[in-house]
Amino acid sequence: MKKNKNTCIGSIGKPRGLKGEFFLNSYCSPEKNIINYIDNVRLEDNSRIQLKYIKTNNSKFIAKIEGINDVELVKEYTNEKIYILQEDLPELLDDEVYWNELIGMLVIDVNESNILGTVVDLNNFGANDCLLVNPTSESIDNEKRLIPYIKDTFIKSVSFEKKVIKVNWRSDY
Repeated sequence: MKKNKNTCIGSIGKPRGLKGEFFLNSYCSPEKNIINYIDNVRLEDNSRIQLKYIKTNNSKFIAKIEGINDVELVKEYTNEKIYILQEDLPELLDDEVYWNELIGMLVIDVNESNILGTVVDLNNFGANDCLLVNPTSESIDNEKRLIPYIKDTFIKSVSFEKKVIKVNWRSDY
């Protein structure tokens, strides 16, 4: 399995109540998987925070940081992203990847061998996951692209060793 230092699994939302609880935004798929990582949570600066609990309320997650019992203190964490170490994630099958592993990879069109840019983000707009590809100085043009992450149709190969994604996506698409 490919290793990255940290993987973003969610963010701390607005406070709930007066005793230090907050809404927790899950970036996991499925969203409820965030509950599995309660013991391994870190902030962007890699400092650990101990979550006392994560619970569900209707379709929302509510959490509490150990030792924070005041709404004013928890407000300092609002909008902070939370992370876990890549090694804490489950092992994937050979043809699966975690999104963060694709960030920074070079994207090359297999039809014309043109460099289209590098992956800067991934999003899911409902139908499927899409790579957001920004041009580089070596790119064929200065166009930003959204390329659907559909294996065999648009994604031909992913090489973690070379940090290259080969796609069936002509520069004039």
